[in-house]
Amino acid sequence: MNHILNNRVQVQQLGVIDYEQALNTQIDLFNQIVQLKITNRTIPESLQKPTPNYLIFCQHPHVYTLGKSGKESNLLISQDKLAQLNASYYPISRGGDITYHGPGQIVGYPIFDLENFFADIHQYLRFIEEAVIRTLAEYTIEAGRIPGLTGVWIDHLSDKARKICAIGVKTSRWVTMHGFAFNINTDLSYFDYIIPCGINDKSVTSLSHELGKQQDLREVEDKLQYHLSTLLGLQIEK
Repeated sequence: MNHILNNRVQVQQLGVIDYEQALNTQIDLFNQIVQLKITNRTIPESLQKPTPNYLIFCQHPHVYTLGKSGKESNLLISQDKLAQLNASYYPISRGGDITYHGPGQIVGYPIFDLENFFADIHQYLRFIEEAVIRTLAEYTIEAGRIPGLTGVWIDHLSDKARKICAIGVKTSRWVTMHGFAFNINTDLSYFDYIIPCGINDKSVTSLSHELGKQQDLREVEDKLQYHLSTLLGLQIEK
């Protein structure tokens, strides 16, 4: 059966939104796409509908999320301390370990049917990394990858490597959810209370920390969206 290709992507700007509310939005869109794919397989090709793609941009109030392969011990504080920090905590279904989301961070949730582009999860992850790397290059920051570690790092070839973007995704029937967290004006002190991504010998950073001043979040987001569109062949709809 042929898949009806659709490279159009609806961008949703959710602003600052509670993590659980954003997660429920993701789940709803994800389930709609999966159900459409299942339905398409049961009906004549002439009646089939193309699967939609969505790209959600948002920020979250302080929250720690733990991936399904992560260790709860990588959260280094008690529930009482979480409350003092005005932070919440969620074990979730994405890959990877523990990470932090908070104000000043670009969080992106692509809800894509990868069969509209290429059915290769590793290529998908590399393209997200590459979009972040190219965005940082526009700010004259050289960044790259560390073999065996998903995400984007500054000084990635040295013992001073520090992560600026974490990535963790889930896929089912080639439909993606969860995504990436790109530190722009992020309060990095919140990373002190976890072992970020379960890696205890490397630090984290942000664009504002590297450049010494606050950055225009929307400007960075626009550059990132451009590079994602170029790499993945997306046709953006707003």
